[in-house]
Amino acid sequence: MSKSNTLTVTAAQSRFHTDAVDIPTTKDIDVHDLSISIGGKEVLAHAEFKLLEDIHYVLVGRNGVGKSTLMRALAEGRIPGVSWGIRMLLLGQNVLAGTALDPDAQNDESVTVLQYVIKSDARRQRALQHLIRTWTMTRPLIRKLVNFALVLTQVLESAEPLDIVKALSQLDHEDMERKLAEQREIAAYRSNARGAKARKELVAAEKALLESAELVQQTNNDVDASEIQKASDAVMARLSEIESLLESNYSAWPRFPSDKIDQPFTSLSGGWRTRCSLACALFQKVDILLLDECTNFLDLPAVIWLQTYIQSLVDTTVLVITHDHDFADAVADELLVLREQKLETFKGNLSAYEHEKRNQIRRMTRLKEVADKKNAHMEDTIQANIAAAKRTGDDKKLKQAASRKKKIEERSGLEVGMKGGRFKLNRDLAGFHLKNRADIEMTIPLNPPPLRFPGALLSMEHISYAYPKAKTKVLSDVTLAIHPGERVGLCGLNGSGKSTLVNLALGVLKPSSGTVTLHPRARVVHFTQHEVEKLTALPAEMTALSHVMAAHPDLSESAARKVLGSLGLSGRVVTDVPLVHLSGGQKVRVALGTCIGDEAPHLLVLDEVTTHLDTDTIRALVEALRGFRGALLVVTHDRYFMRGVVEGEVEDDGSDDDSEDGGRGEVSGKVYRVFKGGLKVLDGGMRHYGEIAEKAARKLNAG
Repeated sequence: MSKSNTLTVTAAQSRFHTDAVDIPTTKDIDVHDLSISIGGKEVLAHAEFKLLEDIHYVLVGRNGVGKSTLMRALAEGRIPGVSWGIRMLLLGQNVLAGTALDPDAQNDESVTVLQYVIKSDARRQRALQHLIRTWTMTRPLIRKLVNFALVLTQVLESAEPLDIVKALSQLDHEDMERKLAEQREIAAYRSNARGAKARKELVAAEKALLESAELVQQTNNDVDASEIQKASDAVMARLSEIESLLESNYSAWPRFPSDKIDQPFTSLSGGWRTRCSLACALFQKVDILLLDECTNFLDLPAVIWLQTYIQSLVDTTVLVITHDHDFADAVADELLVLREQKLETFKGNLSAYEHEKRNQIRRMTRLKEVADKKNAHMEDTIQANIAAAKRTGDDKKLKQAASRKKKIEERSGLEVGMKGGRFKLNRDLAGFHLKNRADIEMTIPLNPPPLRFPGALLSMEHISYAYPKAKTKVLSDVTLAIHPGERVGLCGLNGSGKSTLVNLALGVLKPSSGTVTLHPRARVVHFTQHEVEKLTALPAEMTALSHVMAAHPDLSESAARKVLGSLGLSGRVVTDVPLVHLSGGQKVRVALGTCIGDEAPHLLVLDEVTTHLDTDTIRALVEALRGFRGALLVVTHDRYFMRGVVEGEVEDDGSDDDSEDGGRGEVSGKVYRVFKGGLKVLDGGMRHYGEIAEKAARKLNAG
């Protein structure tokens, strides 16, 4: 492993803290003084990490703060104090991992989709291997998963008694080796009385392993009749346990088309691989399910199906990272907020948290206004005292006035801390802050240059299209027009033709029939759903600044810096850090700067722009696009983004200010649904499509 990817995890381990290992029946996690670093960069510093059984959490934080790293450390069993008996599984953005996962499942290139999902369960696979290795003659029966009573009968009738004893001894020995490795790790980090107890248990485990090794090496002459009877009884108990493990619920995971289930896993596209990994996560019973951006590449009915499934989970703790605002609201019982290398718990969903945060900002703003008014009064008094002292020549009053002025400059600010108590400089934030961390600010060029003659920017009349050798048309008799300043949103299932429609509109594809007309003077900018992958494929030494300057040769370095700075990227991030090392959200901002440049386009096309963004950045992008005066064509499954950008929906911040919100609050665009080759306007907008998707999700569950 390279040094840049080295993961280091530490946590408090003392007699004063309850260690989850001491309570094997609990599924709670309560870790104190947790610190995590990767490649020398600290992600968490002396944080408190707590997960309660059967609570569904959403992990919130900016891109790059370490949310995925925390999940990885938890899934890999790297956090001290987490019970060894807890079964966890992580479905990450690029990885499927966890204590419940079979590590060999993803290494076999010959397995089909169905076999891949079934083999992902480590405990189930171990049970099968125990059965196969104990009695070779039962292997064909196991593969068919036939009547287990018949299997038991044939095994006990056909197997040699001494072979049963030896096989059982070998399996028990392997289990002891695995438990001994765990006991060594526990004894290594415990101290004091708990450490002494752990070391005694380690000595006992080592002694038991030596005795087990002697049983494995014993000859047939050393085995007596009582051991054979004891082994036969153990066989019955072990096979009954295996039978229960092999009974799986295939209806709990999203169904695949029959033609894909028997395909090799390696032949699947990225989207279908994501679905297959999701099926692995939902196929097996785990205690803690970790989902990192699990909605990426899923269409809205699939997202709603998943959120309904998560809501229905009982006796399972769920920890989710997601950029989908509505999905987070639906699945969250509580939030875990990761910021400033600490973890905070909020009881409620994301909307409730944002509402509370806005209330806190307004409260602190009012406190600032009161403090400013008080300071202004003090300054007037000081100036009056200085004038009076100069008239009378009173040096004492001059010194007193100077002292008061210094107090205003150095010590004025909020008198109330972030938690409501009295502000103390050595305990609370040093200096004056409206909030704990500044918001992400994104701005784009707002006003496109005027066109020399009026007309539609884009006109599509009776468009039809079919891919080569395809029997059916993707689009049939579609008509669409976009005029300057209009906003259009496209929604629909994956594969319904949304991106195909965009490519036809921009001339990337030629229609089978119909006409497409673009305004000859219009500047059109297209952000595709593959922009991040394009940046990742660039040379390793390419930086954000050099990439923007290469895409826009007419831009000077200062102008290129200004473009990136307007999107929240500045300093060494744009000059020294290679693009491949930027977070997904940073790459999206670089791609936006590269596409748009320093001049507003007449038509801006955004195809799944929110895929790699965190919720704060999505909100900042919504605000930036709210004031954009050009036309917009948006393709997205994100309900929050569509409502905010296309339909002009403004969040209620609870303020009494009736000022304009950037000019788009009263302007509403149109949302179209691409379905069965046609294009239909949704009068109810994205909320209407959400209702349609919910019906489709219910059909999936019922079917």
